[in-house]
Amino acid sequence: MKILAIDTSCDDTSLAILEIKNSKFKILSNIVSSQVKVHRKYGGVYPILAKREHQRNLVPVLKESLLKSRLLKSKIKNQKSKTQIKNKKLKKILKQEEVFYKKLEKFLEKYQKPKIDVLAVTIGPGLDPCLWQGVNFARALGYVWNLPIIPVNHIEGHILANLLPQIRSKSKIKNQKSKIKFPAICLIVSGGHTQLVLMTPVRKASLSNGARRNWKYKIIGETRDDAAGECFDKTARILGLPYPGGPSITQQAAQLKLKVKKGTSRFAPCNCKAIKEKLKIFLPRPMLKSKDYDFSFSGLKTAVLYDFKKRPKKIRVSKEYIKEMAKEIQQAIIDVLIKKTIRAAKNYQVKTIMLGGGVASNKELRKQFKEKIKRDAPRSKLLIPNPEFCTDNAAMIAVAGYFNKKKSWRKIKAEPNLRI
Repeated sequence: MKILAIDTSCDDTSLAILEIKNSKFKILSNIVSSQVKVHRKYGGVYPILAKREHQRNLVPVLKESLLKSRLLKSKIKNQKSKTQIKNKKLKKILKQEEVFYKKLEKFLEKYQKPKIDVLAVTIGPGLDPCLWQGVNFARALGYVWNLPIIPVNHIEGHILANLLPQIRSKSKIKNQKSKIKFPAICLIVSGGHTQLVLMTPVRKASLSNGARRNWKYKIIGETRDDAAGECFDKTARILGLPYPGGPSITQQAAQLKLKVKKGTSRFAPCNCKAIKEKLKIFLPRPMLKSKDYDFSFSGLKTAVLYDFKKRPKKIRVSKEYIKEMAKEIQQAIIDVLIKKTIRAAKNYQVKTIMLGGGVASNKELRKQFKEKIKRDAPRSKLLIPNPEFCTDNAAMIAVAGYFNKKKSWRKIKAEPNLRI
């Protein structure tokens, strides 16, 4: 079985081809076209610009994905007439995407239908204009190639990224469903979401989402305002650091050596004491002691802004201040994420703790999670995807598609506010 997956939930255009054979996953290709350079000058993602870039990138990324998977074959001359007849219907499907249609029409006239069994596409949650580009692309391919489509929840994709190979692409790995011991909990932490999702087993007959999946999801905690990744972006902008904010803050924070303070669970920068005393940066840990599992990061962003504004100009533009503040921002977010997750894991007596989402690629978060779980929740197994599978990618959508139900291309639509 081969699955061609498409993800356009935000600002990355991604297509992947996953082969499942004898209960083993093999990633034939996983192509991601990033739009970071396009949005960097604006300090964030502009949906209309992202939509335009998806229109430009989808067909070239499809071609590259099929080429890398060795599934791209040119057509024989007498096959063109059938394609031209189908293109009349195709034009109706893509009636609002004129540029998109012309590129896809040329591609379909030139190349044969690849040996693909099913399509999988992200239908939500995400940015509405972006989601529709992937959905319409999948609908068009589903119609022309006569293939069923599997609608996929983007959050489930981040969760099931933990089933992807823990080493580089093109490697084979046995279907890792068995390595998730239930009950399990997953922390999804990205630019748009911060959620704690509980996974519990159910009988296949009682779950309508597909025969292969034998578990269900329940959100037990989520952010009440800004997501963690959004907080990274906004605080980085305050400090004058480039978008995306997460990697920029991490880069600044990494320039300070770390050591553990005695008698505390916090990590503090080990640098010049005089500078530290002069700066005295300490940010709040929002909702750290609340009895629920919800998050809030807007107050942290505000605290950074107030601290930044009260500093003399010479201080706030100094390298020392930016590094210290970046370190404190990162640690404040990490402290909240880890404590909430471990407390939930203990209360629900979970056997597996998983991470997912773009922020899960943060090296310091991964490192501290491993240390804290080993110490405070040793009975729970920790799963973290490779960094390349934490950020948005279509390989995780392909895996999630494997565990869900097929539908006709006519029934697929984007759902930007989709819940898991």
